[in-house]
Amino acid sequence: MNRKLIRTTLAEVKGKARETPQPRERTNGSPHRSPSGDGGREASQRAAQQAAVQVRKRVPPPLETNAEIFYYKKQIDAHTLMVIVLLDGEEIEGTIEWYDRGALKVNRQSAPNLLVLKRNIKYMYKADEREEPAAE
Repeated sequence: MNRKLIRTTLAEVKGKARETPQPRERTNGSPHRSPSGDGGREASQRAAQQAAVQVRKRVPPPLETNAEIFYYKKQIDAHTLMVIVLLDGEEIEGTIEWYDRGALKVNRQSAPNLLVLKRNIKYMYKADEREEPAAE
């Protein structure tokens, strides 16, 4: 049997939805046979039309893209000096020692190490990307 992939366009699907289905013919109480005797071919055509009308639901994007994990791992391995800006505007400067789902451990040079909850972080950036105010 030769099967072909049927691809529909949105216009075809909308057009099919607007059409009103025609009532099926029944003879002798049997819904599968037509008076002409070609009930099998008609049923397969009907099935092919129904398959063409069906639309696949979109799959939602994954909850975890691993981009955050990759970024933290890269900064930890390179011992990059980071600036972490908290929700209240306070800035913490240090290197990230480790992380988990809800927190970061930040090692600081001239101050105690901190465990910072991720929900309190507004944003973070590398310390060498900090813009110094222009001196006049």
